[in-house]
Amino acid sequence: GLKRVTMVTKMITEEEVEKAIDYLRDTAVEAAQARADRIYLEEYRKSLKAMIMSENAGLAIGAQERQAYRDQRYIDHLEALKQAVFADEKIRFMRVAASAKIEAWRSQSANQRAVTI
Repeated sequence: GLKRVTMVTKMITEEEVEKAIDYLRDTAVEAAQARADRIYLEEYRKSLKAMIMSENAGLAIGAQERQAYRDQRYIDHLEALKQAVFADEKIRFMRVAASAKIEAWRSQSANQRAVTI
């Protein structure tokens, strides 16, 4: 026969919503700094490449570019950029999750009000 599956939905508590709101407030500066760091490193990559290329001004442009891409300073910069992207995305996803919890609670609350009316 057919089995009946009953889903149990966990209700989001007001305490959980308050924690989510606190988290959003408390991480705003950290999130802004993570985004600023990421954008700076993305832009600085171009400057670093140009500086390294200028150190090899006697070479053809293609050779200058190859030298820049294999330079340890450029490789180290890419690693720093990788870390900055990770930090930025991690906090962004955590903040999205907190916002989603708040929105789910709003829907849950609206549904509860509709049922009791």
